[in-house]
Amino acid sequence: MVYWTHRTKHGLWSIRFHAGHWRPYLDDESLGAYATPQQALDDLAGGHTFGTPTGIDTSACGLPDDLSEWTPHGGH
Repeated sequence: MVYWTHRTKHGLWSIRFHAGHWRPYLDDESLGAYATPQQALDDLAGGHTFGTPTGIDTSACGLPDDLSEWTPHGGH
């Protein structure tokens, strides 16, 4: 299954499918569960996810709000 990553000075961000949901992650910390990868990205870029372990405001991290600007990985 495809997933996406984007690296910032705060760490490696990803959006991956796990346990029946699309989940945004900072490194290996899940920040919520969503029905689609775009919903996960919208909340991540907008600062509406669960808090990060270090208290970073995700909306201030410069995360692209379009999956085409993230690096895709995985199968077709």
